[in-house]
Amino acid sequence: MRIGIDVGGTNTDAVLMDSAEPDRVLAAVKAATTADVTSGIVAALDGLQRQHAFDPAAVRAVMIGTTHFINALVEARRLAPTAALRLGLPATASLPPMVDWPSRLVEAIHGRAYLAHGGHEFDGRHISPLDAGELRRHAADMAAHGVRSVAVSSVFSPVNDEFEVRAAEILAEELGPELPVSLSHEIGRVGLLERENATIINAALRELAANIVDALASSVAGHGITAPLYLSQNDGTLMDVGYARRYPVATFASGPTNSMRGAAVLSGLSTCAVVDVGGTTTDVGVLTGGFPREATVEVSVAGIRTNFRMPDVLSIGLGGGSLVRGSQADLTVGPDSVGYRLTERALVFGGDTLTATDIAVAAGRADIGDRARVSDLPPDVVRAALERIAADVADTVDRMRISADPLPVVAVGGGSVLLPDEFPGLGAVNRPEHFAVANAIGAAIAQVGGEVDRVFAIEPGHRDAAVDQARQEAVDRAVVAGADPATVEIVDFDEVPIPYLPGNATRIRCKAVGDLRIEQGTAVSGQAR
Repeated sequence: MRIGIDVGGTNTDAVLMDSAEPDRVLAAVKAATTADVTSGIVAALDGLQRQHAFDPAAVRAVMIGTTHFINALVEARRLAPTAALRLGLPATASLPPMVDWPSRLVEAIHGRAYLAHGGHEFDGRHISPLDAGELRRHAADMAAHGVRSVAVSSVFSPVNDEFEVRAAEILAEELGPELPVSLSHEIGRVGLLERENATIINAALRELAANIVDALASSVAGHGITAPLYLSQNDGTLMDVGYARRYPVATFASGPTNSMRGAAVLSGLSTCAVVDVGGTTTDVGVLTGGFPREATVEVSVAGIRTNFRMPDVLSIGLGGGSLVRGSQADLTVGPDSVGYRLTERALVFGGDTLTATDIAVAAGRADIGDRARVSDLPPDVVRAALERIAADVADTVDRMRISADPLPVVAVGGGSVLLPDEFPGLGAVNRPEHFAVANAIGAAIAQVGGEVDRVFAIEPGHRDAAVDQARQEAVDRAVVAGADPATVEIVDFDEVPIPYLPGNATRIRCKAVGDLRIEQGTAVSGQAR
């Protein structure tokens, strides 16, 4: 058996699935997300045990999707004092690290920026030699200012990582091996400022990651479950707890990704638009070949430009906990929400706040709480609220389309009961069985991946060799991460010539994915990515 858990802003969903029949759901529960989050996970596990009694020893793997880390960044809380060390002088000095960050986040991480010699051209040539003495002086200044985590970025490190690796060794010598050091070639893609930003975010979250991962592991172990624990990544694949401690930024947007993967399994559609209506937001994404379409441009996270892999998702502030205001003519739904306090504040639960959940109950689309408490809602208000929700979601789906071709729509998430059975101009809405816990199902069935993204200098007549090298490296990374070699396949491949660089420069991005390898009743734990 496998357990999938997804922690949302309002609800924590959990499913128990049969490993022998990966699509079979044995139990599914929703529990209120709690302020400390782990209590909500414990309640969800208790709910699974009550609904379908199981032997904890029979659980082979537990997969969790969590919002801990992106929430910490957005709220600018629990972030470690962080230094950003860039290797590239005499180039890049005009735009220092964190130059485009919101000031409140720079203050939250007590951000300090350092420039040093080093870096490479795209073809591997040095911009300047690495200066060990310079790095040691920077390390001394970091120690004097209480830095507890460091992000190292070097120009074109995805092509050649030697300077980042050597810089990390020098920092460990000067500041101690226990100091967390994040290296940009392991996190972001080609593009210095965006890759550097992603690395700084990761570094600022390293301390929190250690605490959160330990807490999640304790929650699971408290139920007698000794199976390996995995966290969901933002590309629909898994990472083990060791990897999560080192790369917490990889969890960003894993919630919408889990929902889309779950929607693919439940609906049987590999290409479709997925509308995930939760308690706080509605996330709309597109599945291509069973995996979320990735954003092809820079992605802004909490006002910071980044370029690590993220699903192409458009979110609006509309969910089951959204506040409903106004009269029929000027009625609004959201964007603010009561969040995880829905069971305290919604009318159907004895509260004093009109929410979208109250509208769903009054319209007969949901049967929770006390329907008598919303029996006096004017029918015109209920109808106007549902029309406003349908219009907002239909507009969002339409904005995600990239062609005029028909695109099936799959609705998942507990709040999807608010949606109509058909969107004008888009067709029928598919609402599969277990749609309310699609996110947890997506976590439970997640696979393991490996990715290559770098610039190759391709000599005439050697294009096929470069492509084969990238494909094999992606496959090898997936296998090392814990994928069953027999199931690994290439699911995404891009090859883009870069005409403004010499030497037939071509950017190749290749992604391989396979099923989690399970041996002797235990999931193999590797560095999934």
